[in-house]
Amino acid sequence: MDRILIRGGNPLNGTIHISGAKNAALPLLATCLLSEQPLVLSNLPHLADISTMAHLLSELGVDISMDGGAGNGGNIGRVFRLDAGPVNSTTAPYDLVRKMRASVLVLGPLLARFGKARVSLPGGCAIGTRPVDLHIKALQQMGAEIELDEGYIEASAPDGLKGAHIVFPMVTVGGTENLLMAATLADGETVLANAAREPEVTDLANCLVAMGAEIDGIGTDTLRIQGMKTLHGAEYSVVPDRIETGTYAVAAAVCGGELTLLDTRLELIDSVAEVLRNAGVEIVEVDGGIRVRRSDDGLKGIDVMTEPYPGFPTDMQAQLMVLMAVAEGASMITETIFENRYMHVPELSRMGANVNVHGASAIVRGRSSLHGAEVMATDLRASVSLVLAGLAADGETTINRVYHLDRGYERLGEKLSACGADIKRLKD
Repeated sequence: MDRILIRGGNPLNGTIHISGAKNAALPLLATCLLSEQPLVLSNLPHLADISTMAHLLSELGVDISMDGGAGNGGNIGRVFRLDAGPVNSTTAPYDLVRKMRASVLVLGPLLARFGKARVSLPGGCAIGTRPVDLHIKALQQMGAEIELDEGYIEASAPDGLKGAHIVFPMVTVGGTENLLMAATLADGETVLANAAREPEVTDLANCLVAMGAEIDGIGTDTLRIQGMKTLHGAEYSVVPDRIETGTYAVAAAVCGGELTLLDTRLELIDSVAEVLRNAGVEIVEVDGGIRVRRSDDGLKGIDVMTEPYPGFPTDMQAQLMVLMAVAEGASMITETIFENRYMHVPELSRMGANVNVHGASAIVRGRSSLHGAEVMATDLRASVSLVLAGLAADGETTINRVYHLDRGYERLGEKLSACGADIKRLKD
């Protein structure tokens, strides 16, 4: 199993190109199932989760061809042509779905277009309960008949899905995406109230509109979808990854130096930028991206609570904790989205971070430096928080179980090395 070795203490200077957003690309890939005509997606990141979703779609019968990436140095921004005309299966098997929770996003499109779907209950990062019951109940409101049988969601709608007024009892990104896709082929109007507003949801809605869907309220918490008989093919580019953008912004802050992050937009990280500025990080918009550096006055502890968009994202919580661990003073981070997302705390503590968890909150008392140690990654964002800590620490840090990183960060080591980091991947 691969490991990452980091010798910390180097400032980061240079340019990093931000990849397409994984969390936007996954539902966009699933949209191909809604049409018999090809969907061409560009700016796709080269990640394990993208490969998993592509494998799943291929198993369903989608014909996928790939063009070499263009832009961002010619190494990323891949282009997929997805033709779901020849789909010959509506079963998403356990051996693929177990690898990634986003695989459940094929449920809505399959059910809407073919009137049936058999999808395994999903797996993925162990960061807390992320039930799909909200997806199931909403689809039942649209007329679907659904049973759970031997770990599979067995869904049917022999007369097609019907438009409905759905009020999500809590904000759910995956639920919003699944129902948004399903509603585009339903009979009549569907209203999704208390819908997720994340940029990735907006990106999905914009792609569906490019395929011929009629959707009002894009970017708000109320989406109105007029069902169509069919959707057509389209060409669409994936939105930049706001979490990758925020992660490298934190890297610049904890390491010192100055990073220019290109192929991204400041508006995508408004809440993160506000928090970082309050903590002593300078962020300015430049042509094609943003520039980030630590303030001359240094870093200072602040209090932050994770919230659904447009609040501070839970996917940036672990990275922010590293920043607070080397900031002056105390801070409190409160996690409101997932109940088991402090698994990185014991590993950061091994590196000298002073963190005490009390229920949903973590008290972080900053110190001047961290020290290298051997640590173990537990999930995607915890993994990258350990990379950030290793970059800022004195001495050597070895991170085990780094396969998590391959799910969400494209060419992480290469991007950081090009800016002065001493980081190597070790093959066992």
